Amino acid sequence: MTHPTLLVIAHGSRDPRHAATVHALTERVRAERPGLRVETAFLEFNAPSVPRVLERLAAQGADEVVALPLLLTRAFHAKTDIPSVLREARARLPRLRIRQADVLGPSPLLNATLGRRLREAGVRPGDLPRTGLVLASAGSTDPEAIAVIAEIARELRHTGWCAVRPAFASALLPRTEDAVRELRAEGVDRVAVAPYVIAPGRLPDRIAAGAEAAGADVLADVLGPAPELARLLLRRFDEARVPVGASLSA
Repeated sequence: MTHPTLLVIAHGSRDPRHAATVHALTERVRAERPGLRVETAFLEFNAPSVPRVLERLAAQGADEVVALPLLLTRAFHAKTDIPSVLREARARLPRLRIRQADVLGPSPLLNATLGRRLREAGVRPGDLPRTGLVLASAGSTDPEAIAVIAEIARELRHTGWCAVRPAFASALLPRTEDAVRELRAEGVDRVAVAPYVIAPGRLPDRIAAGAEAAGADVLADVLGPAPELARLLLRRFDEARVPVGASLSA
């Protein structure tokens, strides 16, 4: 093979919707760039595993792989789990060059995907001045990941929403329902909840349940296989292949 393979590494879930969404996203990536070999692997719960895919690629004669974490922030999985798995693979497969791409977020393309899902859920531009937004992420104890979510919420506040609150499905407070109720208590007329997660599963279900329990007016879908997200994966793939000190053209 003369071109690197893109290996998308997802966390995995017991919920079958998770893997189905990941595969739909990688199919969209293939459609965006015909000729690029795109493989999918999971850290846990789903097959194939990362080591299994890398072993298969090496056996088929691949010489370079770009491993792309399907993660929105740099937290434990991006900093520890995935690098550990890739180090072990490099030791076992010395002829296979493995690069780790950066995580997906933050990115304007993710914000564009959020906007797409909110529009699909019924939010119109004229609604924003009277609508509060809850940016509901999975949650993390990693300070860097927390800071990224807070910064995204601040950025979104400047796009026309009357208020924006971050919320978390695990690890941190407030929960989605708490953020919705806080906005109501502040007199916000309408509240929308935007899950900042890629695929369905236990934590996105918790976000949805919190939105329903607190009476949110709008619940957007997960980011899923959106075209903007597919383009972002390709952007991270290309960035991982650019030599240090160089930059991609706009």
